[in-house]
Amino acid sequence: MKKILNNQERSRLDKRIAETEKRTGAQIVVAVIERSDSYSELPWKAFALGVSVAGLLVFIFDLLWPGWYSQTAVLIFVVTILITGIISALLSLYIPKFARFFLAAHRAEVEVRQYAESLFLSHELFATQRRTGILLLVSLFERQVILLPDTGFSRRLSRKAMQKIIAQMTPSLASGQVTRALENGLIKLTEILAVKKRGKSRKNELSDSIIEEKGV
Repeated sequence: MKKILNNQERSRLDKRIAETEKRTGAQIVVAVIERSDSYSELPWKAFALGVSVAGLLVFIFDLLWPGWYSQTAVLIFVVTILITGIISALLSLYIPKFARFFLAAHRAEVEVRQYAESLFLSHELFATQRRTGILLLVSLFERQVILLPDTGFSRRLSRKAMQKIIAQMTPSLASGQVTRALENGLIKLTEILAVKKRGKSRKNELSDSIIEEKGV
């Protein structure tokens, strides 16, 4: 799998994660996923749109120039309609921006959250002494951010607070600036969770390695 983040970007994020952990007492794991689901229905939706648009154009052509058709012309237009649908389906497979046009926001959010929850369990982010693990996951295809805190932060990290953190990340993520989005999220997370009096640094209980996965 081709690396999503280069060495310089990983180094920047490593420093930001370390600083955030030091100031908040959290054990943070960052994950960058290419896509959280295959969304097999998207090419079919694209095909249906292509066929519908081409069919509409043929219908308009018939209204403007009635009586034009022959058996050969009808065959040509049927083939054209089908080819338009196929091209549209292929575009959805190779151009993420076009494919996202057919992806419902709710569907994307559900799939990314399920992936994040699975990752949280598989990497045992719950296995900290004070239940202070936090997963910050970005799914690139869906352009979605999921923040999953363990029970140690259930009071301090409310749903409203998490929405503020995600809101700080969304603009950069939308423009393809993944590293900047993650940095913004970690900065906001630090602002919300930072403790005024810090004691001795706690043992690092979770891996600091940034998770990069192709996904589904």
